[in-house]
Amino acid sequence: MTGRRLLFILGLVGMASVAAGVVVYAISREFSVIPLSLVWGGLLSLLIFFYVNFSEIGAFISKRSTRHGANVTVMIAIFVVIISLIGVMSVRYKARVDLTETGRYSLSQQTVKILKSLENGVEAVAFYRSDERSRQAMHDLLKEYSYHTPKFNFWFVDPDKRPIETAKYGVTSYRTTLIRSGDNQEAVGFESEEKVTNALLKVLSDEVKTVYFLKGHGEKGLQDEQKAGYKLAREAIEKETYKVRELLLVNEERVPEDAAILVIAGPQKDILPVELEKIRRYVDGGGSVLFLLDPLLAPEISKHLQGYGFKVNNDIIIDKQSKMLGANYLTSVVMEYNQKHMIGRDFSYVTFFPVARSIEVQEEPAEGKYNLAKTGSSSWAKNKGTLDEEEIEFNPAEDQRGPINLAAVSVIKVKADGDLPLTRTNDQNEIGMPTPEADLEEGVNRWGRIIVVGDSDFAGNAYLNLMGNKDFFLNLFGWLAEETALVSVRKKPTELTPLTLTDTQSNFVFWLCVILAPTLILAIGVGVVGRRRWRS
Repeated sequence: MTGRRLLFILGLVGMASVAAGVVVYAISREFSVIPLSLVWGGLLSLLIFFYVNFSEIGAFISKRSTRHGANVTVMIAIFVVIISLIGVMSVRYKARVDLTETGRYSLSQQTVKILKSLENGVEAVAFYRSDERSRQAMHDLLKEYSYHTPKFNFWFVDPDKRPIETAKYGVTSYRTTLIRSGDNQEAVGFESEEKVTNALLKVLSDEVKTVYFLKGHGEKGLQDEQKAGYKLAREAIEKETYKVRELLLVNEERVPEDAAILVIAGPQKDILPVELEKIRRYVDGGGSVLFLLDPLLAPEISKHLQGYGFKVNNDIIIDKQSKMLGANYLTSVVMEYNQKHMIGRDFSYVTFFPVARSIEVQEEPAEGKYNLAKTGSSSWAKNKGTLDEEEIEFNPAEDQRGPINLAAVSVIKVKADGDLPLTRTNDQNEIGMPTPEADLEEGVNRWGRIIVVGDSDFAGNAYLNLMGNKDFFLNLFGWLAEETALVSVRKKPTELTPLTLTDTQSNFVFWLCVILAPTLILAIGVGVVGRRRWRS
């Protein structure tokens, strides 16, 4: 009996010795004398134990209960392995779906597009106290960024616990996040995707591009807060990391060399021929121009654009579909975009153009000429200078039945007499942009860009934030400025959607939930108890 007890103790000591050796190795990360001795001694003890008790072990294994226990053990082990494999695969291969209406738990397409195009590493250092309530919100947001690319890394620093590191980064306030890439750095003060993405764009950009708005002809005011003003448009463009300035071209010898885009937004008077010549030289030198032309205005600009293949019609678009959406018949509703061009690709939002004219080009993909957006079949272009309520009906003899194009784009081969040097990076294989072999070999962009839209009010304060107007407007800038990562759909603001009930509806909910449902449950309970007592 004593011998058997000693052998049993020897087996336990062997198992404990092997386990201790493994633990020592896991801690020290070195297979030195101590863990080697423990493992080796334990294995010898176990070998002696199994050798001496071989017959008893064989008899134990041959028992029916042992076989059943072994089967259960194997099944449990297989189940654990399967669960572990599922866990590992779920970590490596994730698929998440955001079912909220505004996509509040996922990043916008624009942000994802920027993250997937990262060439250099980006790091975010968030300075939050451990007990800061908003810390978790920023952690979840930065985790979403890192999910889409391994080149985005982040970590948190508690300013109270690590003051030296906080001082090293020059941070003096809580709830501050630094977005860093190379030598560039931007600070973010709130848990907002819009602010983090804007900071990301700034640290990735080697330069801040400048957008000039032409003035002096009754164009939209960048500081105007009225319905037709462009104050919100200016703020939206600046959030895309552009500088926005006004340009009185009549006093300048040429369009400034730092102009990434020249915008002509709703001129009420025609541009002087000398100004048109300066604009022509700017485009022919590789510049980008956005024309937003309202109906029945600027005939000289229309003639000027004919030289680039645009047909700017002297008409007004009538759209009966707008009545169903609560707008008047002069508001053009656009739901069809050219999927062959980068601006229209993957764009599916409805846009509204109040009082628009038709714009079109003869589509030639090899020359970069595309019609971008068109109205539905319930619209038509009325070829009259004035309109009355009685005159809006379709006239087959004079009017053009829809769909009607109201935005078009074209690229222009750079000419020798252009104003701008050829220093821009070529967008290789860009949709909607010809890329001849010679230009790719030279590594420069040898094309000017023009977009013409038959309305300027769609980007005004009253309409910019309506449906897809803002995204479409900013996508025009992204393509013109050769910022292809900015041609996408932006994050919609997360807003509360309260449920408004009438008095009748409120009373119905109250009686149903507070009175009827509890009373019915109480009555059923009383009936069940009474029936049981009656039976007994």
